[in-house]
Amino acid sequence: MMKSKADEEDYWNSSKFIAFTFEDADDELSRLKESKKAVNSIGELIEEDDEEDLEKVSWSGDPVGSISWSVKEMASANQRTDREPAFPKISTQTPSLNKSQSGLSLSSLFKGKAKGGNLQSFSDMLGDSSLRLYTPELRKPKSEYKDLVGDWSAEETVQRLQQGKAVSLEKFRSLQDKLLLLDLAVAAHDGNAITAVLIYLKRTLCKEVLFRELESRQTALRHFIHYLTETGEQRLLLELLRALGRTEEAALLQYKEYKNITDENKRRDFLKSSLSLPFAVEDMAHIQDHYTLLERQIIIEAADRKAEREAKVEVFQKFPRKASILNMPLITTLYYCCFYHYNEPEGTFSSPLNVRQTFKISEKQYFTTALAARAKLKAWMDVDALFSSRNWLGFTKKKSPLSFQRVVDILQKNSAPTRVLQEYVGLVNDAELRISLAQKHKCHDIVINTYRDMKDRQMLAEYRKKVERGSAEERKIDELLSNLQIRWKN
Repeated sequence: MMKSKADEEDYWNSSKFIAFTFEDADDELSRLKESKKAVNSIGELIEEDDEEDLEKVSWSGDPVGSISWSVKEMASANQRTDREPAFPKISTQTPSLNKSQSGLSLSSLFKGKAKGGNLQSFSDMLGDSSLRLYTPELRKPKSEYKDLVGDWSAEETVQRLQQGKAVSLEKFRSLQDKLLLLDLAVAAHDGNAITAVLIYLKRTLCKEVLFRELESRQTALRHFIHYLTETGEQRLLLELLRALGRTEEAALLQYKEYKNITDENKRRDFLKSSLSLPFAVEDMAHIQDHYTLLERQIIIEAADRKAEREAKVEVFQKFPRKASILNMPLITTLYYCCFYHYNEPEGTFSSPLNVRQTFKISEKQYFTTALAARAKLKAWMDVDALFSSRNWLGFTKKKSPLSFQRVVDILQKNSAPTRVLQEYVGLVNDAELRISLAQKHKCHDIVINTYRDMKDRQMLAEYRKKVERGSAEERKIDELLSNLQIRWKN
């Protein structure tokens, strides 16, 4: 039946189907471009959202953590006890995008899940690196952790520790097994294995049991003490030493804690309290001297700081102090007192003689320190007085507990003038050494007089060439060479 033209127009206008036009191709292309643009922007939208807004999904599409996901996970775990976990195969081919087959919509993508389809298939179709897939963390294959949970015996465990392999010691739970493991590590003579087992025992045994068992295992005990010392576990180490009856070692260890105290008054009080600890006799004398020295240093430091601030003592103005005397060694304290307080009466704390007597400093040590301090100040009269000694007849004689060669070295290092050096070079007993020192320090009179005493005319004539022409030394040599009363040996 033929329709009229008006009826055909009503049909096409009222039908849900749209007639084909050449403009339709352009519209379809523009819609495709807009769709692609929207898909490409999915990755950016996901990155901009907080992770809390994203819902993680499993391979099946169920939200991670949901009841259905947990049930499926437990079921699949029971089915994969004897075989490796199965993973979804990802196809390398890119199928065509079919909205009806994908089961995905833009709204579901923004939430990070599919309506009912497979999320993996969607990623295959898009192939866009900007799109992130959120999946649960997969289980590692057994080959990666079998060394850690393997059913190893104690012997095999120690061998693996020697080889540097990772093993778990948690399976050794009884005291007998733990001690067997320790004994095997000691028998293997491997320090790393012994330390690893000791760390495990320290963590899993009470202190009383651990200390009791280590007492009969001296090698392991030494390793444990060294380990605690290196890691700085002072409190546990003190408890161990006391439990073993090694009270003197525990006292020394506790005494060393003074190094961590910075305030000098608190350090002094700590040292005073340490005097009650059970030290050995020789150690007790050392602790007593340490406490007495620090107490004296605090007194001297306070007085000298005040004198320096008030500018009433000349020596502090000419030679300002470069450092505090607090916590300095004994010899440094003696040098300081010889430098700043040399002439003070013996009854004062800062008197060098008082320091010498209090701490039983030897004559040689005191002499060396005082000589260096007074030579540094260029106090040559004090230096000379150190050597003066009277015999029973009342005659003054220079005497030194040091060799005069050493005395010359100390004076030379402190830039002593030639006239001072010459006096002490002449006191060196050995002629050859005296000549060598005199030539080194240009003490010409010592060389000339020594050659004269040796009756060595040739050496004296040779030395004449080394002195300055027309000098007093040259004239003196000429007088000696022309003296007929001297019986030369050559």
